[in-house]
Amino acid sequence: MNIQVIAVEAGDLLKGSTTVNEIERIGKAVFPFAREAFSNASITSSRAQAIYEWIMSLGKHDTSGDNRVRLLKEFLFRLGTDDQHSSLVQIMGQAGIGNDSPDVGRLNQFDSRRFHREIAIHSRKLFGQGHYFHAVFESAKIYNKQVREKSKSTKDGADLMLSVWNHDNGVLKVTPCISETDKSVQDGIRFLSSGLMRAIRNPTAHEPALHWPICEQDALDILSFVSFLFRQLDNSVFIQQ
Repeated sequence: MNIQVIAVEAGDLLKGSTTVNEIERIGKAVFPFAREAFSNASITSSRAQAIYEWIMSLGKHDTSGDNRVRLLKEFLFRLGTDDQHSSLVQIMGQAGIGNDSPDVGRLNQFDSRRFHREIAIHSRKLFGQGHYFHAVFESAKIYNKQVREKSKSTKDGADLMLSVWNHDNGVLKVTPCISETDKSVQDGIRFLSSGLMRAIRNPTAHEPALHWPICEQDALDILSFVSFLFRQLDNSVFIQQ
């Protein structure tokens, strides 16, 4: 990633549609560091210079490559108008950001977890590309869809899970639901599934990825959790009430 090229060209693109105060406000809100001074004789606009210095400061900041790209995108897309976003994507792409080829290291890490086949189908490529937010979202969506289809329910999300996994009158059973232990296990799957909808699927469905970041480790842990629920779904029996 050529951070200096991005800093110069993004500043030139955005200088006419923002103010120094707005650049400072967004920079302080996005970045966990202070803006440093960087000289560049070719920049004559104070707004372009401010953008240049924020991005160059990001280049010096000690963080992972994925997090640096995430912060850069959030800063630029907040500054830019909707009409400028495609130009920003082009600038970043020419500087080495935006290659969607899956990373072999990430794929190996994903494969080592031996996730459920549905997660492999829907989330593997996204995880390999570093799109952790969307990898998690897709796994939660397909779990919701498969539960709806197996239970033949028209409900959705948390309401679906609380209904179909109910130990009393739910239609999906992972235990005979006779003993207290049976009922406790059944209710555990019920509330874990509902929690997945509330804590993972709903936020990723309604919040922008830039405002709801999911790191690699969290993505792996969440995918393992969804994989466990998928195996319970595979083992469940449909009982018409």
